[in-house]
Amino acid sequence: MNKTPGSDRPVLWQVLGAAHALEARLESALSAVGLSLPKIGVLKILADAKEPMPLSELAEHSHCVRSNMTQLVDRLEADGLVRRVSDAGDRRIRRVSLTGSGRKACTEGVRILEAHERETARALGQADAAALTEALGRVVS
Repeated sequence: MNKTPGSDRPVLWQVLGAAHALEARLESALSAVGLSLPKIGVLKILADAKEPMPLSELAEHSHCVRSNMTQLVDRLEADGLVRRVSDAGDRRIRRVSLTGSGRKACTEGVRILEAHERETARALGQADAAALTEALGRVVS
């Protein structure tokens, strides 16, 4: 297995470990305002859409199966962050829209994500951030 200089762990495990650590850090920060990465992801999609979205479209934009999206929207609705509304053109379709509280939560969640992005970029420095972005792009392509 390929190991990076100065480490006894293979590169793959270092990348996965770093990803898990960053995810845990983000989840912790978001949980302080009652959010999670999946929740802020959905809120951001809805905020960017500017209009209520059908669950199927929301699931597609989130790269999530519809049943999981239904459960997530149920939790967001229970939190008062979204509401289901009828589709004017098709009564069978339910759309999801942000509430006022959902817009505020989205703004706060995005602020947290942006702060962590700046912190991560600052820790890496411009050259390392660019190199890491390029390297990760090669790995996942």
